[in-house]
Amino acid sequence: MIYAFNGYTPEIGYRTYVSETAIVIGNVKIGERCYIGHGAILRGDYGRIEIGSETAVEEGVIMHAPPDLINRIGNRVTFGHGAIIHSENIDDWAVIGMGAVVSLGARIGTGAIVAEGAVVKMNQIIPERVMAAGNPARIIREVKEKDLEFWTWGKQLYVDLADKYLRLGMQRIPYL
Repeated sequence: MIYAFNGYTPEIGYRTYVSETAIVIGNVKIGERCYIGHGAILRGDYGRIEIGSETAVEEGVIMHAPPDLINRIGNRVTFGHGAIIHSENIDDWAVIGMGAVVSLGARIGTGAIVAEGAVVKMNQIIPERVMAAGNPARIIREVKEKDLEFWTWGKQLYVDLADKYLRLGMQRIPYL
């Protein structure tokens, strides 16, 4: 469901799939060929959310922006199921694992991976091309070539899935 709020109407890019069970509110701009999954919530009610192209916001992700600030998300970013995002900036090709929390003012560098369940604290910076894990998140290693290969495949999987949902649609099935 897409809602205008406080004078702002979400902008949805070309060939972007937004599930009918997702909630996108107000000052939100989503790039082209993105996947916004079932039950995701993007609240641009008192701050702005900007999402680049070919980004996957998987099921149950909650994304918000602080008052009068912008939560900037790059191109080909992956947000795993159930992640909570209040960041300042997440650069291109980053991966935020399932159930991870990225707090207010946090910044995630290009190609960085935040592991499942990790907690990136308020104003914490995760540099580019590293993997961070734990609570609080700590750098555990550099991103390896095998990570890049896997996430290149995974990112394309969601670009293709968005296209498939748009092409085929979903069909509601009545039940007894």
